[in-house]
Amino acid sequence: MTLRASLSGFPEWLPGGRVVEQQILDTARRAFELHGFASLETRSVEPVDVLLRKGEVDKEVYAVRRLHDDDESALALHFDLTVPFARYVVENAGQLSFPFRRYQIQRVWRGERPQEGRFREFTQADIDIVDVGVLAQHHDAEMAMVMADVFADLPIPPTVILLNNRKVLQGVYRGLGIADTPSVLRAIDKLDKVGVDKVRDLLQAAGLTAQQADLCLALADIRSADGSFVDRVRALGIEDPLLDEGLAELLEVLEVVNHARPGAAGVDLHIARGLDYYTGTVYETQVVGHETFGSICSGGRYDALATDGTTTYPGVGISLGVTRLVSLLLGRDLVRASRPVPSAVLVAVVGEESREASNAVAHILRSRGIPCEVAPAAEKFGKQIRHADRRGIPFVWFPDAAGDTVKDIRSGEQVGADATTWAPPDTDLRPRVVVVAEGDEGAT
Repeated sequence: MTLRASLSGFPEWLPGGRVVEQQILDTARRAFELHGFASLETRSVEPVDVLLRKGEVDKEVYAVRRLHDDDESALALHFDLTVPFARYVVENAGQLSFPFRRYQIQRVWRGERPQEGRFREFTQADIDIVDVGVLAQHHDAEMAMVMADVFADLPIPPTVILLNNRKVLQGVYRGLGIADTPSVLRAIDKLDKVGVDKVRDLLQAAGLTAQQADLCLALADIRSADGSFVDRVRALGIEDPLLDEGLAELLEVLEVVNHARPGAAGVDLHIARGLDYYTGTVYETQVVGHETFGSICSGGRYDALATDGTTTYPGVGISLGVTRLVSLLLGRDLVRASRPVPSAVLVAVVGEESREASNAVAHILRSRGIPCEVAPAAEKFGKQIRHADRRGIPFVWFPDAAGDTVKDIRSGEQVGADATTWAPPDTDLRPRVVVVAEGDEGAT
């Protein structure tokens, strides 16, 4: 079999990168469960008409069919986890307890052009809360607070969760007499990609006057770390009941989140989110100092996505782009793994005839929760130590009938040890993710 080159947009991390990814996943899972979210996994495919019902995603969906099936398939890989979750809620509503809280960590697929931070296959970690009929507003703040807890527990640069509310945008547009608000929202959502001048052209192409376009752009230019954004919006001189409602909701979310974790959130009124199903609060998250990379965590409220035609299940959710965050951390050398393998100890082998003695030591260490492996060959001890060093294993264990010893190959310190009592320092027990100091070399 001839091996082909790697496919762009389908990341495969080296072991050290996988350590970083696993710590993010473990941290997110722990935080989600501490907040009472139940784990859920949905199927990877959905009917095409379900996926395309909401949002501008028709060019991003991967269709699925059997290789030898001549019939056109009506299935596609899901492009996010929210749409499948909404379908799941409707199908299982009679067996769920509401408000229903779930977290979901799965792969998703989008057929977009691969570039920094954007992939065709990637992992998301989502949380959502769904209720019947009406979902309490305080859950919008809870979404941001949970993710703020995740970021606080990760060894990464500071982050800020940026907030907006679709009602603010739609209230302003309605107050300006703009009928086609979806087109305006999609244009504003492109600000970071194409810039102000191009977005102004898009707005006017959608039928806005120059004055209307300038007021929409003035709104999108408002950013604030506190409640001062309300006065700045009011200064635009636009009035609408939906705008009043949106400003009140946005202010509440900002104040609640920053009361729990000061500085965790801010307001950015250019955030629109391209998917059409958002109806209220929307979120995007930036890594401080790397704002040009874009958002690593986003989501929002959707009041009408999940419905069976009779009952509506409004929800709010936020999604951590795990693969996207890992690509930022590794691609810009912001963190590294303390070692690429789980093993803390390599048990040396004196001779092949005594390998069973080395296996016995490893068995005792593992029974006490200490990850270890036995040397692959009974070579000279110097070669076995070099093997441990290449693997990133910090300790080498030497079995001896007169008394075992263990050596820290980083410091050279070697001491007597008993497999039933010895343990490495806590910082060496498992691989860790550490922030790379400025100017440091060797990030993985």
